[in-house]
Amino acid sequence: MQLIFIILPLIIMLGAFAWCGWTFWSHYKANGKKGGALAKRNLIQIIGSLVLAVAMMFVLVFVPASIHQVNTGEIAVVKVWGEAKYTKTAGIHFDDWISKEYVMYDLKTQEITSDIGAYSLDAQTMQCQITIQYKIQGDKVIDINEKYGSLQVLDERLIAVAVEQAKVVLSSQSAMEIIENRGSLGARFQEALATKIEPYYVDVSLCVVTNIDFSDAFEKVVEDKMIAEQEKLKAEYEKEKAIIQAEQELEVAKLAAEAKLATAEGEANAMKAIAEAEGKAIKLKSIEVARMMGFEIIETEVLEDNVVIGVEYDIDFTGKTQAEIELISEYLKYLSYLETWDGKLPTVMTDTGASIIMPMPDESETSGGSGTSADENS
Repeated sequence: MQLIFIILPLIIMLGAFAWCGWTFWSHYKANGKKGGALAKRNLIQIIGSLVLAVAMMFVLVFVPASIHQVNTGEIAVVKVWGEAKYTKTAGIHFDDWISKEYVMYDLKTQEITSDIGAYSLDAQTMQCQITIQYKIQGDKVIDINEKYGSLQVLDERLIAVAVEQAKVVLSSQSAMEIIENRGSLGARFQEALATKIEPYYVDVSLCVVTNIDFSDAFEKVVEDKMIAEQEKLKAEYEKEKAIIQAEQELEVAKLAAEAKLATAEGEANAMKAIAEAEGKAIKLKSIEVARMMGFEIIETEVLEDNVVIGVEYDIDFTGKTQAEIELISEYLKYLSYLETWDGKLPTVMTDTGASIIMPMPDESETSGGSGTSADENS
């Protein structure tokens, strides 16, 4: 670019001088010595005007060409006679265009993508896409210029390294592991790439592996496996559901059995309490009967925490005969009979000294005439 601005004014200047020389020579030959003097004077005027015009044109071309603008998010490598010397950041800079050249580099995030084919650890083929986002290191831009020149060349080198590392990562896992761990592929890819990009003076911010596509046969295997796993999960769910239902039924049955047991225990306790009450009542009756028959009664106080809560009674059988003791039992039976008697008087029949106690017949039986009266049998 600088050569154009150098050569163009020179060509215009040389052309102007050649045109002036040709004009002077033409006038000199046509008009002789007199005309030659006039032509010479005109030629000097023309040459002066041309020199002034060329000088003005040179200034007008040189000054704008020496103004360099670096936009925000860019950095410029300044090359002096083709050699990278220093950098310029965003702003307006004035440098002569004859010896210096500004080469712009973008400091913003760059993104490159590539479609690749790869193999898994178990030799399954796949097609996928890798995407990398990076920024060049501003303090290394002169090195980038010297080694790679433009960002386009740098992109080509980076994508080549990225493709290689992506294949390494993908080949370290089986196809099923790749599918199961798809979310962590990007991190592993970025970690592998980080060890290889140092010579390229870039900072990688994102690495992703997307659109992973296996062969149709493998996709069918994966689909069948997923269906089988779903059916297995369904079977396990049904099993757990049946177990829960059985446990619930068992719990209900257990509660019902416990309720029945509690009822039975309650009834047993009630019967026990009744029996104890009846036993106490019989004992009290025995005590009263014995007292009436002249037996001595022993009274004992019942204490609880040194407090009298009741009195126990016992019969003193000391000096009593067996017949006297049995008399109490017989009297108790007589009392029990009286408690259960229905109020009907018995019929007494005597035959050879034996007494038979018969219950009184109902009025319906006597009115029927079929029975035998006591008078008739006496």
